[in-house]
Amino acid sequence: MASPSRVLFPLLASTPSLALSAVGLALAGSVPEAAAQSADGGAIQLPPVSVEAAPSGDYKVDQPSLPKLTQPLRDTPQTVETVSRQLMDDQGVATMRDALRNVPGISLAAGEYGAQGDNLTIRGFTARNDIYLDGMRDFGSYYRDPFYLDGIQVLKGPSSILFGRGSTGGVVEQDGKSPQLAPLTAGTLGFGTDATKRLTADVNRALPDLGPGTAIRLNVMGHESNVAGRDVTQNDRFGFAPSFAVGLGTPTRLTLSYLHQTEYDVPDYGLPWLYQSASGVKSATARPASVSGSNFYGFEHGDYLRTNVDVGTVKLEHDVGSAIVLRDQFRYAHYTRQFRITEPQIYGTTAAGATGSSILVSPSTSLGSLNVSRNQLYGDSVETFLQNQADVTLNVRTGPIAHALVTGFEVGQETSDPNRNSTIGPYSTTSLVSPDPAQAYNANTYRSSMTSTTADTLAAYALDTITLDEHWQVMGGVRFDRFDASFDQTTYANPVTGRGAGALSFSRVDDMVSWRGALVFKPLPNGSIYFSAGTSFNPSAEAISLQSSTASLAPERNETYEIGSKWDLFGESLTLNGALYHTEKLNQRETDPNNSSYQILAGDAVAKGVELEAIGRLTDRWQVSGGYAYTYSEIVKSPNTSATSDLGRPLANVPRHSGNVWTTYKLPWLMQIGGGVNYVSSRFASATPSTVGGVNFWKQVPSYWTANAMAKYPLTDNVSLQLNVYNITNKFYYDQLHPSHVVPGPGRSALFTISYKY
Repeated sequence: MASPSRVLFPLLASTPSLALSAVGLALAGSVPEAAAQSADGGAIQLPPVSVEAAPSGDYKVDQPSLPKLTQPLRDTPQTVETVSRQLMDDQGVATMRDALRNVPGISLAAGEYGAQGDNLTIRGFTARNDIYLDGMRDFGSYYRDPFYLDGIQVLKGPSSILFGRGSTGGVVEQDGKSPQLAPLTAGTLGFGTDATKRLTADVNRALPDLGPGTAIRLNVMGHESNVAGRDVTQNDRFGFAPSFAVGLGTPTRLTLSYLHQTEYDVPDYGLPWLYQSASGVKSATARPASVSGSNFYGFEHGDYLRTNVDVGTVKLEHDVGSAIVLRDQFRYAHYTRQFRITEPQIYGTTAAGATGSSILVSPSTSLGSLNVSRNQLYGDSVETFLQNQADVTLNVRTGPIAHALVTGFEVGQETSDPNRNSTIGPYSTTSLVSPDPAQAYNANTYRSSMTSTTADTLAAYALDTITLDEHWQVMGGVRFDRFDASFDQTTYANPVTGRGAGALSFSRVDDMVSWRGALVFKPLPNGSIYFSAGTSFNPSAEAISLQSSTASLAPERNETYEIGSKWDLFGESLTLNGALYHTEKLNQRETDPNNSSYQILAGDAVAKGVELEAIGRLTDRWQVSGGYAYTYSEIVKSPNTSATSDLGRPLANVPRHSGNVWTTYKLPWLMQIGGGVNYVSSRFASATPSTVGGVNFWKQVPSYWTANAMAKYPLTDNVSLQLNVYNITNKFYYDQLHPSHVVPGPGRSALFTISYKY
């Protein structure tokens, strides 16, 4: 079956002018040039519109995208790092993962059996379930394309008072594009190395004939590409995001929005870990197998990842005078996945009887003699998200003291219904050094389990920012969450052995209170110094799944303390931020030393560090976005003291050092040039070792640097040409880690883009 983008591109990409204007023409017919005037030729008087976003073309963003945060980012007592639309456009970003490379302290993790898509670590802790879209959880397991986004904001530290469960290290908030009264017709058409083709369109029109403040907007995306330096792997997706608004610029505003994204990929689970050591050694370091970085161990015509995302949102806002804003937002989202993915495991020197587990390799063994077991991850899932948020913002005074109070409630339900298939008999194998991806997929499989999990959520919260005078602010808030989860699973017997049938049912109800407090000192109007403290929690069913080993456990509890400072310089065109933080998971889940089938709340994990950021304009021609993060992480308490204990070990996928710099400069002859570097220090794939052949292996990858560059030239006021080159030096590096496999980063590639904006 042809994917949507493979149908779209022959129609649009073959004619660049059509590709850039097709969507605009479709809407422009309903909005003639005379729409800005009344029928008798007189000008229509539109109400004034308050615009809080950064000026077009700036990297610096001044306002938070979340209405629950009532103060400018400069006065918000929390590290909030921004990735603006302009920064993404200059870098030619096509995935949310690549956009987040602009945020130090975030590292990428690889997919696994139950979760593909964007898997992140923020400030030492997993954030796979901490991705939001316009203030509501974006629950699906998929790779996000930012074609419909105005920007991304990363809120560091616990944010349970804003979002509920999760957010130990932070959250990713996506800011979706919405209708506006100003007309817009924009689009891009890109072609690049590795068979890359990319098309986007963004069209906005006011519709005054339908009522005051009425507008419609449509974003469309089609993308096809292979992956530089990797064999077989392919990404193919299509998306569209229409939105409609009534009452823009008036006291009552209604916005309807919808997002659809479909992706058909040949997924990549990278290279296997090599467990190589002499016998009798107690512990050693495992590295990815030293083979060609292009090796693909899956099945070219058998592996697939298909995702469908549908998100519908209704938002209603009403201003009661200038002091009160009422908001209600309702969302229903539906996510589906079908996948069959090969995870490579080094099996041994024989090609028969592979079990899917790794073996100990002697230092004298030639890699050319080894075979890889093709462990099959095969299944499908359906997830849904239903939620309503209602809140009110009150800007009032009690004598000389000003309050910005946000209070509200949430009610919702999330479901996850994953099904798994298992392989009958031995796994297929291929050579470690020279794999054969063209080999036919002929595994015998059966449906091994069907699972259904439902989580009902209820929350109420209040958050007040108190301005004492021009120098001092106090912020405090509290939130109550009820998280009620039920889990049912049926397992089916192996048709050959007759074993494995059974059923499991668990339920768990957690009532949790989260809090946050902060003190802000403003020595000057353009700067602030703050101290903040807050909590978050992680229930056992946080990912909408339960296990027998954790079903009886209360949530993990987290605390963070942060001190920082934020300054706007050079006429408030450049922001400098810095923070020291300490995050502690007070009761981490650990394997019960008396019964390895269960876990207990007896561990303690710490992540602490320093973060620095600079973003904005040094001159009217020169912009910069850069940052550095030092992250020290450690398991400081564990009930397990054996050689396989995680006690004293760093947390998984946490580099000690990470940083990035990107800068652009407009030359006198109109051309704009830019470039940047990214650095990530060495990381471990897990806090616990893998015991193979009696040896405890700690899986580690080395540090790396990458460099990118850009050149842009405006042909006219509306049309520009842009060239992006990624990983200029063709550096080979390990990008996404998992305890069972590791995915290399893309090699050198280039993208040429024609952009139109009017």
